[in-house]
Amino acid sequence: MATFVDRVQLQVVGGSGGHGAASIRREKFKPLAGPDGADGGRGGDVILEVDASTTTLLQYHHRPHQSATGGGFGKGDLRHGASGEDLVLAVPDGTVVTAEDGTVLADMIGIGTRFVAARGGSGGLGNAALASRQRKAPGFALLGEPGQERTLVLELKSVADVALVGYPSAGKSSLIAAMSAARPKIADYPFTTLVPNLGVVEAGEHRFTIADVPGLIPGASQGKGLGLDFLRHIERCHVLVHVLDTASLESDRDPLSDLTTIEHELATYAASLDEETDGRVPLMQRPTVVVLNKTDLPDGEDMADIVRDQLAERDVPVLDVSAVSHKGLRELSFTLGELVEQARAALPAPEPAPIVLTPRAVDGGASRVVTEQYDGHTAFRVQGDKPERWVRQTDFTNDEAVGFLADRLAKLGVEDQLYAAGAVPGSTVLIGPGDDAVVFDWEPTMVGGAEMLGRRGTDDRFEDRSRPTREMKKEQQRARTAERMGRISAMEAERRAGHWADPSSEEGTR
Repeated sequence: MATFVDRVQLQVVGGSGGHGAASIRREKFKPLAGPDGADGGRGGDVILEVDASTTTLLQYHHRPHQSATGGGFGKGDLRHGASGEDLVLAVPDGTVVTAEDGTVLADMIGIGTRFVAARGGSGGLGNAALASRQRKAPGFALLGEPGQERTLVLELKSVADVALVGYPSAGKSSLIAAMSAARPKIADYPFTTLVPNLGVVEAGEHRFTIADVPGLIPGASQGKGLGLDFLRHIERCHVLVHVLDTASLESDRDPLSDLTTIEHELATYAASLDEETDGRVPLMQRPTVVVLNKTDLPDGEDMADIVRDQLAERDVPVLDVSAVSHKGLRELSFTLGELVEQARAALPAPEPAPIVLTPRAVDGGASRVVTEQYDGHTAFRVQGDKPERWVRQTDFTNDEAVGFLADRLAKLGVEDQLYAAGAVPGSTVLIGPGDDAVVFDWEPTMVGGAEMLGRRGTDDRFEDRSRPTREMKKEQQRARTAERMGRISAMEAERRAGHWADPSSEEGTR
């Protein structure tokens, strides 16, 4: 069973807004005292927050669907619906949030950092808020908007000061266990470490975190082994520590070739990083320490003596250590502590995050009409934030609410845009994105206003009050004349056939 997860796909849904209420106040001696329907509550947001006690994304691996609570419905007597509660999801420090297309939405560093992953929907207006001089007692209210739905990818990049890198079984886990209180799994076979391990090291006045990255092998930067999955955990470290196995049992390996291979994989991976945008030193230019591990063994000590001079030519600290006997660990701790302090001092001074004001776009509420094929015919789709939001808020079971929508669209200029696009009465019009659009037959005579209102909840424009034209009246008259002449002809034929007698004849007088 997995205990550490550093990449998950999370589906978040904001809470839906509550519906507004359509209510009329009734008091003694005032049977119709005006509308008193209140607004619905706003839906809750889904928020990601960096939490110090969270170190893995495991909980979202098991529960990839997260949604906030919706807002309450509005009620009569101006009782507004309660707002939905925000859902705060704890994530580890160093979590990167990206969209499905790979766009980085947030790089969450620092305890308490927040990111709104999905916003809740707005509550619908009650009929008290919709009342006007023309529409004094609306018989409808607006519906609450659904919450935002998003699919996000959360990727954890460990925030550590020092990263231990090297071949599998080089002794990295033993080293971090000896230097800190971390207790990673240790065994005598490759790839014992399957997940990064973090430990805190104290050396005098120095205090820093150290990460044990799973073993790297040739081709790790292209996906071989476990390297590609965990190389991202060293992106934010200040110091790199190459742990070299001086007592390897493999005859084709030696510390120098191991170091060359690991540096090549790191350089290949670093080439794909955009390190200039975040102010950090490029990965291959960061302070480096070479650790010759397992020098407590005779073979390890002999190998260290052979390669020490060649490694010293790289102008980097070279230390002999042993995780078993703790040889050289104190010197290593102080060396790393000094390098970390120097790297921290070289970082630019943190600046407070500026307050970003995002004004509404000048044409943010504009609409436009595009033509497309729908059900084998040419249709006209109305696009725009306002029309789509108004459609979501409309109760299509209420004629007055539909008439209110028609008035809003007409004031926005949608009627003129449909005329300009070539729409004619009876054309198919769609409002809304994709298959969720509302489809109706356009009738340009649906313009008007509150003067067309009838009883509450109705709209006279939806009743068929069309007057027949002169040609229609003539056609109806011709149809009635033809029907009457047909009846007379049928009666004459029956008389001649003797089905009924003529009263004026002799047989009729007998």
